[in-house]
Amino acid sequence: MNSPYDRYMARPRHMRISRSDIWVKVLAYAVVGLFGLICLYPLLLTVTVSFTPESVIASDGYRLIPRAWTLDTYTYIFAHSGARILRSYGVTVLVTVVGTLGAMLITCMISYAISLKEMRYRNVIAFICNFTSIFSAGLVPWYVVCVNWYHLRDSIFALIIPAMFSVWNMFLMRTYFKTISVSLYDAAKIDGAGHWTIFFRIAMPLSKTALLTVGMMYALAYWNDWWHALMFVSDRNLYPLQYYLYSIVSNVNAISSGRVPAGAAASIRLPAETVKMAVTIITIGPILFLYPFVQRYFVQGIMTGAVKE
Repeated sequence: MNSPYDRYMARPRHMRISRSDIWVKVLAYAVVGLFGLICLYPLLLTVTVSFTPESVIASDGYRLIPRAWTLDTYTYIFAHSGARILRSYGVTVLVTVVGTLGAMLITCMISYAISLKEMRYRNVIAFICNFTSIFSAGLVPWYVVCVNWYHLRDSIFALIIPAMFSVWNMFLMRTYFKTISVSLYDAAKIDGAGHWTIFFRIAMPLSKTALLTVGMMYALAYWNDWWHALMFVSDRNLYPLQYYLYSIVSNVNAISSGRVPAGAAASIRLPAETVKMAVTIITIGPILFLYPFVQRYFVQGIMTGAVKE
């Protein structure tokens, strides 16, 4: 039996990999691997610090491998706020699912419309959308419109409607829709299909990569949103996960720094640093498990929106 080297040498010359190419590939893998470890280090440090006693952090600082481990921080968070955290998880999941689906429908409909050359004033509509993303009326008029006109105060819709449209995502979807051959639309029209049929049965199925990309962006925006809860929601039962955990961290920092109400125990010691890390892990956990499944489509969609005409 021939050795691997003999089989390699038996290949045609144009199929052989030169020694320089091998070293370049090794160097590229080494550089990418090192960069990946550099990016992974903060996440690993966050995880380990969340399981480190507060006293150890005070004496040793942040370490990737601490000399002691504990579940006290997670016990404190879930023992004092476990039910509310679960409720906030439910609110966040509801807002993320409903908001993402609604935002995708609105974004795709307007993107499909302005991608059609036969549509009148499509460039005017695109300009108006782009203009509002560059120049806004300001925070106060936006707040007045949302509260006085749309009555979004202390409503679940306050966490959904204000973030339901993104101009950047609209242009990304329009770019992808424009890459679909017009002959497909013309053939469907000959068969008697209208724009609704073409949109749902041709344009949408052929744009799965862009749909997953834009959907991931909307889902991340809804999942990480706390600003709209701060502005419009005072009912604790409607707090999303991000805002509720933010309030926990704020309260722990206030107590740990001595800013306690009159009559409260001045000697209260809470795990301020580890609470921050534990809250981070609780927040990003679902996203970490979801992202690997859509990463390939996410990258393809970004590249498509960047280079297609």
